[in-house]
This record gives sequence, structure tokens and C-alpha cells, in this order.
Amino acid sequence: MSCVPIVAVSACSKQLGLHPFHIVGDKYVRAVVQGAGALPLVVPALAELIDIPTLLASVDGLLLTGSPSNVEPQHYQGRPSAPGTLHDPARDASNLPLIEAALRAGVPLLAICRGFQELNVALGGSLHQCVHEVGRYADHREPAEQPLEVQYAARQALLVQPGGLLEAMGLAAQIQVNSIHGQGIDRLAEGLRVEALAPDGLIEAVSVIDAQAFALGVQFHPEWQVRNHPDYLAIFQAFGAACRQRAAQRCA
Repeated sequence: MSCVPIVAVSACSKQLGLHPFHIVGDKYVRAVVQGAGALPLVVPALAELIDIPTLLASVDGLLLTGSPSNVEPQHYQGRPSAPGTLHDPARDASNLPLIEAALRAGVPLLAICRGFQELNVALGGSLHQCVHEVGRYADHREPAEQPLEVQYAARQALLVQPGGLLEAMGLAAQIQVNSIHGQGIDRLAEGLRVEALAPDGLIEAVSVIDAQAFALGVQFHPEWQVRNHPDYLAIFQAFGAACRQRAAQRCA
């Protein structure tokens, strides 16, 4: 009997008026359905209330989403953030231990943008808080005043490294991707392999060495109109295939 895989999708916490909400961008849940062929399950940022082993036993994959907020620097011994920096401590408290548990349990993992940074921090790495202020790197932020179609347009080369997951998916040695981030990896965590670089040398994709299942992090946004970009679709299809494999075992 076939079993549709269930993918846990991490939510951000946000105050809207007088009430706290747990929210996920539409593009992520659509990509889970349209790209991975799975059923998205939004997981609220309620670290104190959610039993992680129970959650992971009930799902076939974990998608860590991007967010306007940044990981609090205390989690990687960074200097205090600049005034006005948006943080989400509830998400940090939920996702950092969830990442470690998911990897131990062999749950397929796809981490995007903030999720990519969370993966590095959870495994002991650190972040550049403002990539554009580091002399050797370009400005990787989107043109905020432009329409979404311009912000998310493929405008940066991605240099795929040989012998990794991205190459195995059939991605060419150089592809074009979007670039919508202000932070990035500084010290790469032990246990992570570089999958791709930007032309300026900034790490843009990683995989988990010796992972039990698919475990990939990307700094760009492959969820954006996933079916219109073959390389983005390949990433989600590979993630979906790993989730279906786990679902077949869970539903047996």
C-alpha cells in the first residue's frame, strides 16, 4: 500500500496585533506538494510543548524554512546583533535541537536560507551577521525595492562542487540561482561538506557527512516557483524521493 510522505515544515513565531501566531510562507508549503510530492505539516515553534521523538516518528521529512529573522548570535558565540535586528528566540529554541534529533533519527532534511544557517549553528558552526560588511564578499541581499519576480530572479552563479549530492542530482558544475540573504556561514561546522560556492567563495550549499538519509542545506531559495526552475525542482524531487523511502518503511 502506498503512503503519501509527510514533511514537517518549521514555522516562525510572530506577533500580529494582540495575538501570537505561528506562520509559514506559502511558497514553502506549495513546494513540498508540487516539488517533493509530499503533504506539508506545519510545526509551531513550541519547544516546551512538542515532544521531538514523537514528532519525528510521525513524519518522513523535515523542511527548515527561510525567515526575515536571524539566529540569535548567542547560539554561536557571536557578538551582539546590531540594533533593530529581527530575532525569533522561539524558533531558535525549537529548531536547533530538532535538527540534531532529526539527523540522529535519519529523517530526511532540507534546510533553506535561515534553515541552512540553523543547520550550521546546530552542528557547531558560526555565522557572518552582515556578509556585505565582510571585505572579501559581495552583497548577497535582494533588491528590496523591486517586485518579487525581480528579487527572486536567478542572478548569481552557483559553483557546484564535484562528488556531492548536488552533482548526483544532475546539476551542472555552474548554475544560476537567486540570492536573498544578508547573513552567511563564517566557520563551517564539523560534519558538514561544502556542496556549492558563490563566485566570491561564500558557502551556498552544504550536506551532512555520513548522514543516515538525505541531508542538504542551501542558502538560496529553491522553493520559489519550484516547477519553473529545473535545478530547484531537482532538489525538491531528491528530497521527496528520500521522504517516500522513509514513508514506505513507516507505513509498512
